[in-house]
Amino acid sequence: MTARIDRVWPEPTENLTDEAIIESLAVSRPTVRVNFVSSVDGSATHEGRSGGLSGPADKRHFELLRRVCDVVLVGAGTVREERYGPMRVRDASARWRVAHGMPPHPVFAIVTGDLDLDPSSPIFSAAPVRPIIITSAQASASAAVESFERVADVIAVGEGRVDLVEALAAIHAAGHSQVLCEGGPTLFGSFLAADLIDELCITIAPTLEAGDGPRISHGGVPAARDMRLGHILRSGDELLLRYLRG
Repeated sequence: MTARIDRVWPEPTENLTDEAIIESLAVSRPTVRVNFVSSVDGSATHEGRSGGLSGPADKRHFELLRRVCDVVLVGAGTVREERYGPMRVRDASARWRVAHGMPPHPVFAIVTGDLDLDPSSPIFSAAPVRPIIITSAQASASAAVESFERVADVIAVGEGRVDLVEALAAIHAAGHSQVLCEGGPTLFGSFLAADLIDELCITIAPTLEAGDGPRISHGGVPAARDMRLGHILRSGDELLLRYLRG
C-alpha cells in the first residue's frame, strides 16, 4: 500500500497523487537538488545508516525525486555505507520517464577522490545505464583508472581533489540538467562550500536518536546560506520539507 502524503502548505491538499507531488517538484532550469532524512534531534543516521530513518512516505518521495532527475549523484563513502546497488528506478517510474521523453533510468554518478570502489561491483556490471565516475586528475593518472574506464565514464576534475564546479559543468555538458544529490554529509558540505545547492528536500523522521550520528552536512562554509520554504508535506508524524535557494 502506498504511503499517504498530504500537503500542509502552501495549498493544503489531502492524499496527494504521485503526479501532484511531481508537479510540485518541477523546475525549468538546471538544478542541484539534495535529498536527506534526519531525526527530530538532528541525526542523519540510525544504527549507522540513513536508510534506518526512512519511513514509507520518505521512501515514496525518494522514488519520485529519482523519477524526475537526470543524474543521481552520490559520494563513494555513502555508496559503501548505504550499500547501493545498480541505479534502477521502479517500473512505474521507468514507464513515466519513457512517456516523458527520458531514459528509463537516471545516470548514477559517483564522486570518489581516490577511486576507492570495486569496478567489478554490480553497481557497474548490472547498471542499466553506464555510470559516471567523478574523480581528481591525480587519481585518474593512476593505473587503477583503466579498470573503471571499462565500466564507466570517468570525469577527472581538479588536481589533488575533485572540483565540484568543474564536475557539475561536465555533467551539464553531457546533457544532464537535473541533478539529485543523495549525499553523504561530506559531499553535501562540499557543495555548500562551493555554493552549488539550489534545493534541499529533507524528511524529518519522528524519532529521537541521540548518540553521535552525523548531521546532514559536514565541513566549513564561507557564510550561512539563506533558504526559503517551498512546501510542507506530511505523512502521519513524518514531515517532508522542501527548501529553495533564498
